[in-house]
Amino acid sequence: MRKGLIASASLLISIAAYVGFARAQTPDTAAVPILTWTTMAPVTGPYVGTSNPIRSIPGGGLPWAISGASGTLMSNGALKIRVRGLVLAAGGAAGTNPIPFFKGAVSCEIINSSNQADRVNLFTDSFPADSMGNSTINTMVDLPKPCLAPIIFVTSPTGAWFAVTGR
Repeated sequence: MRKGLIASASLLISIAAYVGFARAQTPDTAAVPILTWTTMAPVTGPYVGTSNPIRSIPGGGLPWAISGASGTLMSNGALKIRVRGLVLAAGGAAGTNPIPFFKGAVSCEIINSSNQADRVNLFTDSFPADSMGNSTINTMVDLPKPCLAPIIFVTSPTGAWFAVTGR
């Protein structure tokens, strides 16, 4: 009986030590998802062009269509955007993507150094996009703290948006 109690106590001490060690190895600042999405809306209607920008980012100059999109923005700034079939919606080139590179953009509402509401737009480097409108953007951005109400865009290399989180 005594051997069984000692073995049980030993096991409990080992488990407690392991749990304590595991907690010590997991920092409080571990990356967690801030935003995950499985759809994006293409630029169309009144958002085409510069008249109605979203968060100061103008729409692309022509209407676009999108077959699918997904992604994740992590608290450490890791950004992954996967788009499929992001193509022109009208005109002679409809159904194709004439842009060889896309960028990602993260727009955050922030509290500036004067303790006022403000906004910051962060653009990624360019990532290859094929003529079918397929691209994967996988990068890091330097997120402000806090990054409130983030919106994710897929843009042209010059920063006009083609797709935005939403539906």
